[in-house]
Amino acid sequence: MALRPGFALLGGVQATLIFTIMILSVPLPLVAREFGLGPSGVLLLSAAYGLSFSSLLLLGGRLADRHGGRRVLRVGLALLAAASVAAAAAPDFPVLLATRFAQGIGAALAAPAAVAVVRALHPQVADYRRAMAAWGGLSVLGATGGNLLSGVVTTWVSWRWLFAVPVLVALAGLALAGRWLPRAEPPVEPSVEPPVEPPAEAPSEAPSEAPPGARPGRTRPGLDLRGAVLATTGICAASYGLVSYGEHRWSDPVVLGPLAAGLALLLAFAAAERRTADPLLPPGFLADRRRAAALAAVMATAAGTALTFLLLALYLQQVRGWSVLATSAAFLPYAAALLLAGRAAGRLAARYGAAAVTTGGLLLAAAGLALLAGLGPDTPYTTGLLPGLLLLPAGAGPAFAGSAVLATAGVPVQRTGLAAGVLNTAMELGPTTGLAALMALAATRPTVVGGYATAFAAASAGLALTAAAVAAASRTTRHPQIIHTKEYSA
Repeated sequence: MALRPGFALLGGVQATLIFTIMILSVPLPLVAREFGLGPSGVLLLSAAYGLSFSSLLLLGGRLADRHGGRRVLRVGLALLAAASVAAAAAPDFPVLLATRFAQGIGAALAAPAAVAVVRALHPQVADYRRAMAAWGGLSVLGATGGNLLSGVVTTWVSWRWLFAVPVLVALAGLALAGRWLPRAEPPVEPSVEPPVEPPAEAPSEAPSEAPPGARPGRTRPGLDLRGAVLATTGICAASYGLVSYGEHRWSDPVVLGPLAAGLALLLAFAAAERRTADPLLPPGFLADRRRAAALAAVMATAAGTALTFLLLALYLQQVRGWSVLATSAAFLPYAAALLLAGRAAGRLAARYGAAAVTTGGLLLAAAGLALLAGLGPDTPYTTGLLPGLLLLPAGAGPAFAGSAVLATAGVPVQRTGLAAGVLNTAMELGPTTGLAALMALAATRPTVVGGYATAFAAASAGLALTAAAVAAASRTTRHPQIIHTKEYSA
């Protein structure tokens, strides 16, 4: 598949949205000292972008399905650019916190809209699968880039200059969208990949299933504002409760209250979706075992990679006394392995199928985390850390690529934004829920380093179990053209 300028632009946007999550991870102690933040302020600042991003993705996906991917993408990029400029110039903590929330809102609009435009760029099912195989590795690549660049920029200039990246990418997207990106999402070919919607000409097609900007006689899907409010507040409250655990106990009202409220709101959301005529998240959407297993793989892999970035950054700086720049440089082999694995993922899927690549990638990433579980106070970098830092991305790249294909396969074109919103929600919730659970487990150990090792071991076991779930779902779900196909070649 030749790389189209439009796909390159959208891929840059997706990587930048995840990059923006990580840009304050390394310089966060410096930001805390500059604004005089306590533990609660650091917690809020580190979680602000992810909270608004993850909680609004389902709504962003529905807006993309309703109003067209390119239009919603432009709105999201404009908000991201404005919020990033304000963040770079933030005079105090409240302004910086508000701009990080605003960045997440822009990202929640842009991320699912970008996938909707990818579908429009690749209307043929085979082309779309190849595109999604490449798309799957962009998120972890963006996270790695944010971790690397943040240390360099913070050391040589200022953390504020990190916000120039989302500004420049957003401005490029706004300038080039009209030239490189299509206006509307074309219908998928029903003869290639069941189950899909009937052809656009079919008079029996339900009005609510029509893509935005389609032929006369087809209407836009409903917005389901009640579902959007319940999902957004539920995910935000539950996520806040989880990230608050780092500072409080599970029984603390600061943790237990948001968790209980979030769970109640999400249960109300699930009940409401069964009663509405045009739900934000159709109840049957996650019933496909292959899709559910793929989303679990995304969450588990995202949690494992996020855990590695966090714990190794803390270990190298606080236990080993490394500088910020040296810590970032330690992840350069990780980035190189990720790039190589991402390039190979499409060819591997062409030969073995998306499910097999996802399963194999998860097992390889689990092996990398298992090596990191041998962490000790004096573990050498080259023989102790480096092998795990090479194996983890070598597996994470294919795991993300295969999962992206499986999670979006068989989705009608008018639900592309929905599928993208669910996929990105899994990407965001993985680190939130995974880190909360793994750090809670780490806290049970008497030493800090021992806790880190335990967390790596648990993450490794989690990825291995997820690999088994993906393999089992692939055996029980018979879609040969999705599970094993030769249409993935890069």
